[in-house]
Amino acid sequence: MQPKAVIFDIGNVLIEWQPEWFYDRVIGADRRQAMFAEVDLHGMNDRVDLGGHFTETIYATAEEYPEWRTEIRMWHDHWIELASPAIDHSVRLKSALRAKGIPVFSLTNFGIQSFDYAATQYPFLTEFDRQYISGHMKVIKPDPEIYRMVEADCGIEPSALLFADDRTDNITMAASRGWQTHLFDGPQGWADALVSHGLLTPREAA
Repeated sequence: MQPKAVIFDIGNVLIEWQPEWFYDRVIGADRRQAMFAEVDLHGMNDRVDLGGHFTETIYATAEEYPEWRTEIRMWHDHWIELASPAIDHSVRLKSALRAKGIPVFSLTNFGIQSFDYAATQYPFLTEFDRQYISGHMKVIKPDPEIYRMVEADCGIEPSALLFADDRTDNITMAASRGWQTHLFDGPQGWADALVSHGLLTPREAA
């Protein structure tokens, strides 16, 4: 079945999300590894993605680990540097789909305040036909509930949804619900997939 809507993850599909790169650059790989071993920073970020307040959640975690207070606060204070740069080819693909009238949705693990901030830096994050942001939904991928909520809201049968995400667990859950999926490992592969599904021509996908 040709997809009736295309769903983009955001982190590592439309913008890079590699906090380790930022910390390696700022504090060095050895200190970064020590901090990540001691502090569950990705778990902290999950709490934000589940709807926890961006500033309060991160600053509270920083107070729990005073020896890492400054570094943990960087997750908030330098956040846009963690979430950069944009993946320009993916952004062009999203625009090309919308220009052809193909519905394009987002499905992202993202906090409420952090998404609002990101959208001021990356205006293309507001250019979707439907937005599914975990912070507002109070559930994160790969919980099956978030996929069920998307299906119920958009009204499109699962087999007609094409979803790109960089994480295998998120893709596996979507596929188990009957969605068409693409495991994102770079924009060219995603472009080729959109062409193979008949949604874009090679020129449109360039």
